[in-house]
Amino acid sequence: MSKRDFLETVLAHKMVEVERLRSIGLKRLKQDAEAASPALDFKKPFSDGSIPVPIIAEIKRFAPSGNRFANHTQVKNIAKSYQRNGAAAISIVTDEHFFGCSIGDLITIRSSVTIPILRKDFIITEEQIYEARAAGADAVLLIVACTDDDHLKRLYKTTLQLGMTPLVEVHDEREVKRALKITPHLIGINNRDLRTLQVDISISERLREMIPGETIVIAESGVSAADDIRRLLNAGVDGFLIGTALLKATDPGRRLRSFVSTRRH
Repeated sequence: MSKRDFLETVLAHKMVEVERLRSIGLKRLKQDAEAASPALDFKKPFSDGSIPVPIIAEIKRFAPSGNRFANHTQVKNIAKSYQRNGAAAISIVTDEHFFGCSIGDLITIRSSVTIPILRKDFIITEEQIYEARAAGADAVLLIVACTDDDHLKRLYKTTLQLGMTPLVEVHDEREVKRALKITPHLIGINNRDLRTLQVDISISERLREMIPGETIVIAESGVSAADDIRRLLNAGVDGFLIGTALLKATDPGRRLRSFVSTRRH
């Protein structure tokens, strides 16, 4: 299955999930979101210099690439370990069918840590954003490849209205241009091609040059060594989202600590 086929399959499945979510009713979802405790400042660790290398440490039970993380099924324990070892934030992939975690896992993590949480999913409707806020998410991932410009703008606006931070994900030059139309505070550059599954961290180097210096840029996917971190820091990246490289380790928290303390050249 090609990555394009995979993305299309995920989005088709996501529409089924969204229909179930809509059965709850938009009014109820809004009420639940507004009743949640205020969102934490997701941007702060990437701009205040408090963490040497700001990393969003990710949790998932498996991945489409074939990696399975059977040794790390207890999301609460991983989340606590990430916090103890210096994570700037935690990313939880809430797609249960393809990644093994759910919105329930996000709720569990929210009750276990005090650092910001990113809901990483294929967000295509406002209902998912309200659901994220009600569950305690402080940020949501908005993937440019999953929507058109007008809808992206609406999703971005809704996220801000709820006090959350949108992390707008791009992969190529065209998507960067589309993202910049809404002047996002944070842009995530996904080094993994959503069509081929190929990973190339030079994508972050290339696309960073197109993005205004005041925009916080997060490199996603493909970072597996300290040299990768130094390379992308030198290219002007402000932080990282790392999952597989941590979860493949016997001790994900210890692995995270080694990345957070990476010294720049």
